Amino acid sequence: MKKKIGISYSRTNFSYYWEWFAPEESANTLDRVKLSFEENNLADIKNCDGFIITGGVDINPDLYNGARDYDGKPTDGFQPDRDSFEKKIFEYAQENKLPVFGICRGFQLVNVLLGGKLIQDLGIPGNKIHCKVEQDKQHEVIVEKNTLLHDITGVDHGKVNSAHHQAIDKLGNGLAVNARSADGVIEGFEWADHPDKPFLLCVQWHPERMFRMQLENSPLSKNIKERFIEELLK
Repeated sequence: MKKKIGISYSRTNFSYYWEWFAPEESANTLDRVKLSFEENNLADIKNCDGFIITGGVDINPDLYNGARDYDGKPTDGFQPDRDSFEKKIFEYAQENKLPVFGICRGFQLVNVLLGGKLIQDLGIPGNKIHCKVEQDKQHEVIVEKNTLLHDITGVDHGKVNSAHHQAIDKLGNGLAVNARSADGVIEGFEWADHPDKPFLLCVQWHPERMFRMQLENSPLSKNIKERFIEELLK
């Protein structure tokens, strides 16, 4: 029986996540399931063997005691229904020990769900490095040794893309940083003690669209995808 990847729906750039796990690459082993807060298809979560929590609009600041008004806040408002829907995805994954990979907003949401807090806007200096204008920025990340991410990628540093104006302020409970940018922004985390925990890897960059910068073969994209599939197939 094929394993199913649940991919949370985003109103922005959803096709990149969907196509990253194109069926022609693994047609005999994997299927994709769109998990949409708009359709509220909660029942489909139970059909999935692992989850991608995707990027998108800022998380509702009520979830981490943040200010409602801040620089760069979404002009079209927050999406509390999405926050609630993806919270259920994460909780189901943890209860059933299923792998989770969080990307950008997904990275931030998992942190918040585990008691962490966010920097609501990086300000002018930070946004020059990290915030997308017309296209993704590009910068270096430093990978912490003796981490799951280092084991997966086999690199101490590398270039990634960047499209965010928020970042982690306080790390969530039970998490450990596995990558930072040169200016100190947290770029990745995993469980601090993970031998008895389900696979969890979350990154601030967008490995699903690093091909736009000719970085699709970077271990910070390719190796992560391959390892997630390995975890799914176990």
